[in-house]
Amino acid sequence: MRMQTMTVRQSETVGGAFIAGPALMAGYGMVRLAGRAVSDYGPGAWWTVAHVLSLAGLLAFVPVLLGLRRTAGVRGGKRVAVEAATWAGLLGAAALVVQAVIDLAVGFLTVDKPAMNDMFGRVQDVSGVMPLVYTVVPMLFWLGLLALVTLLAFLRRDVVKGWAPVLVLAGIVLAAMSLDLLAVGAVCLGTALLPMRRGLPEVGERLGRPQGRPGAARSAEQSFSGTAQ
Repeated sequence: MRMQTMTVRQSETVGGAFIAGPALMAGYGMVRLAGRAVSDYGPGAWWTVAHVLSLAGLLAFVPVLLGLRRTAGVRGGKRVAVEAATWAGLLGAAALVVQAVIDLAVGFLTVDKPAMNDMFGRVQDVSGVMPLVYTVVPMLFWLGLLALVTLLAFLRRDVVKGWAPVLVLAGIVLAAMSLDLLAVGAVCLGTALLPMRRGLPEVGERLGRPQGRPGAARSAEQSFSGTAQ
């Protein structure tokens, strides 16, 4: 009974992350916009609150990635693809977490925007920092998330809507175009991810729904119409 209770709690935590991740990301985008509107958005409360939300949102996406991995329920070559996408996403998330921590530290250690820009310049001039923390590796988070959702759109049609990868891609493109559009992009991600919560095995079991074994996907198709600075 105790193990079952722990499993239910873990499932509820993972399911909550599917809501918290996009919500915190949207919060970061909105606080950032507000800070830029009322100040020069340098060191201070707006910067700190925005980046705390960013860090929390990134950490929330770790159980999201792991939950999507569990939802796949496949073996063999398909499993290799799912594992590759998951670990790419986790590696990218780790890089973005480091980036958020650096942003917070620089905000605490400087008193104005010129000093902040100077410290960022010194940090980013360190060999390897730019590709590892700011440019190349962080992209793996977005690519891994998109790859996972796309794979699940084929492997788990009973759980993932056909339009989910399109919404995830739209969210990623909006965030890449400008962080001013991050809140809108986060809404796209949240809309795509929210229905996937029911594919989490223990959540589905607790709610009295089938856990969605891969072999059950065919019958489900019959009733399925087509889911920083």
